[in-house]
Amino acid sequence: MTQPPLRRLLDLPGIDDLELKALMKPRAADPDELPEFPEIAEAADAVARAAFGLTPDEAAAVQRPADWDPIERLDPADMAEAFAAEGWDVTDARRKPLRMLAHWALPLALAMRGVAGALPFHAEPDQPVTDWGSNLKAEATRFRKR
Repeated sequence: MTQPPLRRLLDLPGIDDLELKALMKPRAADPDELPEFPEIAEAADAVARAAFGLTPDEAAAVQRPADWDPIERLDPADMAEAFAAEGWDVTDARRKPLRMLAHWALPLALAMRGVAGALPFHAEPDQPVTDWGSNLKAEATRFRKR
């Protein structure tokens, strides 16, 4: 049985734009330095709210369950592996963890585990089209020839 493809965090609206801004201003990717870049911080909060239903600050205030696995505190490479195990690709095109992953990790973890917030809608992949109509037609033709 094949596993469904991972959902890419980078494909959510606004994430790619903020990654580009973090590339241009690397300090903006650090959550502790983000207040020095108010336009990026405001955009990041808006993107997080649109994607997961809560901002990182709201996510930090959420009471976590007793058995909470602190995925948001892992090293970025380990965090990428942990999210991949739960169905999310949080890497860029070069397979490196996203620059602003520390900003998205807690809201994403809370939403995907159903603790707070919500995951964005994701349509099921199309089912492969079966060509049963032509098979049926061929069977009918063979039946008539008998």
